[in-house]
Formats: sequence, C-alpha cells, structure tokens
Amino acid sequence: MRATILHAPGDIRVEEWADPALERPTDAIVRVVAGCVCGSDLWPYRGANEVPEPRTIGHEAIGVVEAIGPDVARVRVGDFVIVPFDHCCGRCVHCLAGQTQGCVELAMTGSGQAELTRVTNADATCFVLDEAPAPEQQATVLALSDVLPTGYHAAVSAGVVPGSTAVVVGDGAVGLCGVLSAKRLGAERIIALSRNPERQRIATDFGATDLVAERGDDAVEAVRELTDGVGADAVLECVGTEQSMLTAFGAARPGATVGFVGVPHGVQIPWPTAFRGNIGLRGGMAPVVRYLPELVPAVLAGDLDASAVFDLELPLDDAAEAYRAMDERRAVKVLLRP
Repeated sequence: MRATILHAPGDIRVEEWADPALERPTDAIVRVVAGCVCGSDLWPYRGANEVPEPRTIGHEAIGVVEAIGPDVARVRVGDFVIVPFDHCCGRCVHCLAGQTQGCVELAMTGSGQAELTRVTNADATCFVLDEAPAPEQQATVLALSDVLPTGYHAAVSAGVVPGSTAVVVGDGAVGLCGVLSAKRLGAERIIALSRNPERQRIATDFGATDLVAERGDDAVEAVRELTDGVGADAVLECVGTEQSMLTAFGAARPGATVGFVGVPHGVQIPWPTAFRGNIGLRGGMAPVVRYLPELVPAVLAGDLDASAVFDLELPLDDAAEAYRAMDERRAVKVLLRP
C-alpha cells in the first residue's frame, strides 16, 4: 500500500509499505477513504518525540471494511465505518465503566494516512454507518475519529453546563472543536484564545462570544477583565504546553475545573494555584467510542458540523506539504485522500 512514512523529524515521505494484515481473529482491515494530519502528529515531526526508525503515521480515518477476522460478528466486509483513534475491547472493566481509552487491550490506529489501516477489536471499536456519506459530508464524519470527540471530552471534563462561562485555550482543530462542544453543552459565554484571524472566524462561527488575542499572563488578565474579575467556570486546555496549562489555571475561577486534552510536553501543573483555588484537573485521552453514540447522530442530522477545521484538502501523495502547512500554521487541519 501507499502510506505516509515518518523517517525522521521533518522528513515525511509517501512510499510503498507492507499492507496491514489480520493479526488477531477480532481484527479488521479498512480501506481508507479519508484521513488527516492531527496536531499531535506534529510532535514527532518537530522532533519533540523520538523517531527511532521509519514508521507509518496517522491515526484518524474513515473508510470501507475490506477484510475481517473469523471472530468479528457485527462488522461486515463492505461496511462504511468511522475508525476511532483509540481501539477498545468493549468488555473489560474499564470499557464497561465508559473509560474506553483505558482498555486493557488498548491499541491505536497506526496508518490513518495510508490506503489501508488495521483495526483491533473491530466489533467494539468501529462505528458502522448505515450508508456511506457523500463526499461533501466526509470531512465532518472524519472529525468523529478524533478531533471532535477530543474537543467534546475537554468540554465534558471541564464541566461545561448550561449558562456557564467557558474559556478555550488553543485555536488548533481540537480547541475549535472545544468551542463547538462548549456551545453544544449550553455555555452562555465562550471565550476563545486566538490571535489568528481565520481561526478567530471559525471560533466565532462555532459559538465563541469573545476573543482574546493575548497570551500568557496578558491572556489571563484579559479573561479576568471580561468576567469582571471572576474567571471562567470551565477551562478547556487544548494545547499541551507549559504556557497553555498555566494560562488555563490562571483563567479558572475558584472551584472551576480545567479539562485538558492537549498531549502534555514539558508540562508542570501549578499545584499551589490549584490548591488555593480548589481548581480541579480532569481529562486526558478521549474515550472516543464512548462519545460516538451521542455525537454521530447529531453530525449526520446536521446539528453538529466540525468540517470547517479542515481548511485544506490534498491527495495522499502531498502529505509532506500537509505537514508543512500545519507546522507553519498555514492550515488548521489537512484532509488527505488516498
């Protein structure tokens, strides 16, 4: 198959790679119709994560089931499926508690930016659609494999409720989906931190009521001014850096919760601030399988549309340009078609 291969930081190539195989009787192989580049893919691309040897990359995909193992009963060849980035068994104690990201058989999509990808525990992991989405609807469906449930997880973890004030730290695709999710959960006021005009536009379209272009302490002060010195009831941290976490805690009112979904890199939690303010911290990897029964119907009905985060579409062969565009912030999120 043709696949995006990360050879080293900054070195992305589309090459021939061995097709994924059915390794376990509960596996499925999906032919990818659409994949994309995630903000977390940029960590190894930028050298923040080690790349010891060439490997496939990409963990977001939708497509058609091409093969199934002998123990797969619900998913069938020919089904159009959403492939959550984190695979789960659906039967362990953690899955039954809704913590599907903590599954004892947790696995990840490993070749979402490719022609084919393997899905473990296909019956529990894959979300089967009644029919294949039209090409113009595929972007919003693709968002369900990771970025939309992850933004939703930030909002749920932060405790967004009707009438609340939420602050969203981060204007990448996850942060923008966090704005959309806070709106869905009924936040009355949504303050989005962004200094990029195009991302500010998307945030406003998604439901942001206020925009803050400052960063760091200045951003915290701006949030305080907007909330009459109170701070936010719920804060969504969607970046994963030290500055974004400090900003999130600084913007939180006493008793608030920070919902964090940014993959942490060099983050130190400001525990004295958390202690003094009784500020909670929840979140982490999104349990995508848990959220899909709620989110998929809303997306298919047109009530929830995150497709605007895909502001660039390229063929798979141009994956290197997709990474450059996101790394240089010329694109929010790039959709790739094999």
